[in-house]
Amino acid sequence: MFVFSDALLEWFDVHGRHDLPWQVADDPYKVWVSEIMLQQTQVKTVLQYFDRFIERFPTVKDLGTAAWDDVAPYWAGLGYYARARNLHKAAGIVAARGEFPTTLKEWIELPGIGRSTAGALMSLGLRQYGVIMDGNVKRVLARFFAIEDDLSKPVHERAMWQLAEELCPTERNHDYTQAIMDLGATVCTPKKPLCLYCPMQQHCKAHAQGLENELPFKKAKKSVPVRQAQVLVIKHQQEYLWLQRPNSGLWGGLWCMPIMDTPIEFTATCQRLGLKNSIQRGHISHSFTHFTWELEATVFEVENDLTEHVAIELEGVWMTAQAAIDAGIPTAMKKLISSLSL
Repeated sequence: MFVFSDALLEWFDVHGRHDLPWQVADDPYKVWVSEIMLQQTQVKTVLQYFDRFIERFPTVKDLGTAAWDDVAPYWAGLGYYARARNLHKAAGIVAARGEFPTTLKEWIELPGIGRSTAGALMSLGLRQYGVIMDGNVKRVLARFFAIEDDLSKPVHERAMWQLAEELCPTERNHDYTQAIMDLGATVCTPKKPLCLYCPMQQHCKAHAQGLENELPFKKAKKSVPVRQAQVLVIKHQQEYLWLQRPNSGLWGGLWCMPIMDTPIEFTATCQRLGLKNSIQRGHISHSFTHFTWELEATVFEVENDLTEHVAIELEGVWMTAQAAIDAGIPTAMKKLISSLSL
């Protein structure tokens, strides 16, 4: 008799991922950091950030008692910065309590932790019973059972959760949690799934019906709007003027060069600052989930007599490009630095 969890665990023992840096049995903090980093982000990208982050903030107390300005540079480039802010805030709560949550409800009460992440923390972090429902799990189950429903609708998502709970074993729960994520990430992939190597192939209804590339159900993608903006690159010797973004909103707390939403605002700002005769221009395009930003950059060089005036007017700080990177800048600014060879 075919048992879903048994087949999955048998495959995992041979083919699963067992050497990820957060797979530590007695350290729920590392699992927590990894789970937040892995939201909307692939493992190969997270691996470039995780060790450096943990080296700087080795315990939840280290993270929870650190200032946000110390944390931001270690997240810069990973995107979705609200994740980092919530992680930082929640770590502060846990550090103050002196212990990690021990129930699903307690995890969910922390900022930035939903039902699936809480399930992962129960299972992978505490080695207790936990059920997850990330993109990998949805894809595996939707294909295995040939579920053609729109899983973004609450009624169908509830049904999927019920199914996931029915399949999830109590024994070796943490291995099962990792196994189903691994299967989705390495075999049952979004595009061109490797059905030939899948332990579920003979019982997979989507494969039997030739639907593996059609499921899970995908809504037609809406075309994202394109926005235009001007970036003011103000140079003095080897330094540039940088502004720290507001804590809330896009790129919260990170450092950016001044950005103007309209040409009129850009021209007025240049006149107010006494900037004339640009020395270089550049352009980058940067895509977010909901829009694409076309950024036109104009470089002005200022002499000593203007540096203090410009910094005061824009409430900015003079830093080299490398110092700004170290302080924490978004990927779009790194693109701009590269395109202008700053």
